[in-house]
Amino acid sequence: MTSMQQLRDQMADQDPEYRRLLEEHHKRAQRLEELARKGWLTTEEEQEEKRLKKEKLQLKDQMEARARSHGA
Repeated sequence: MTSMQQLRDQMADQDPEYRRLLEEHHKRAQRLEELARKGWLTTEEEQEEKRLKKEKLQLKDQMEARARSHGA
């Protein structure tokens, strides 16, 4: 396991805000997987997919910034 992965795991255990960001990230990833399994998407679903991808990336950026500020 890399030191960055160890730090992420430690932060998920000890930092409530990091854990919240991680949970939100996972929720969006799960919904994106649901959308990906569909054969086709409605216009609304395509818009949702774009929004979810942006939100997921923003959450990842926030988690990475928090991890860097804690020693990575």
